[in-house]
Amino acid sequence: MVSWVISRLVVLVFGMLYPAYASYKAVKTKNIREYVRWMMYWIVFAFFMTIETFSDIFISWFPFYYEIKMAFVVWLLSPYTKGASLLYRKFVHPALSYREKEIDSYIVQAKERSYETVLSFGKRGLNIAATAAVQAAAKGTAPGACRTVTLKMSVGPIPRQRPTPFPVQGRSPW
Repeated sequence: MVSWVISRLVVLVFGMLYPAYASYKAVKTKNIREYVRWMMYWIVFAFFMTIETFSDIFISWFPFYYEIKMAFVVWLLSPYTKGASLLYRKFVHPALSYREKEIDSYIVQAKERSYETVLSFGKRGLNIAATAAVQAAAKGTAPGACRTVTLKMSVGPIPRQRPTPFPVQGRSPW
């Protein structure tokens, strides 16, 4: 349990917060070399986070799993080992280049399907709302509908209220 907490902290601070700030600085200073370095890091880190989601479920029981994960994040980040750059150039870039057209077509299909899905849900929602409004209006115009609502709302006899005196202009009624 302690390893998990420390691992989450290391991944948060060294895997996300520090790289986010360094990326901000690279963009702010317009240093192309640093900008490219941090873009490679974020691409590799996104793959790491995707794999980590499943590995946490299936192999977190493995001895020193969290310690290995922390060491991996520090290795990715280190300017001495250039781990993210190495993984990007050796594995990620070639894999993405090889499947780029396929991935792009999947993204286009997903965009089209999501647009169609949103439209169909919107139409269904409007139809349900219109049907509910028509039914409510039909129930509200039935004879005795107002009396039924009034009877349901009042629980018992209505208490009598004393009439409040109207104050004379400029003077208090008390």
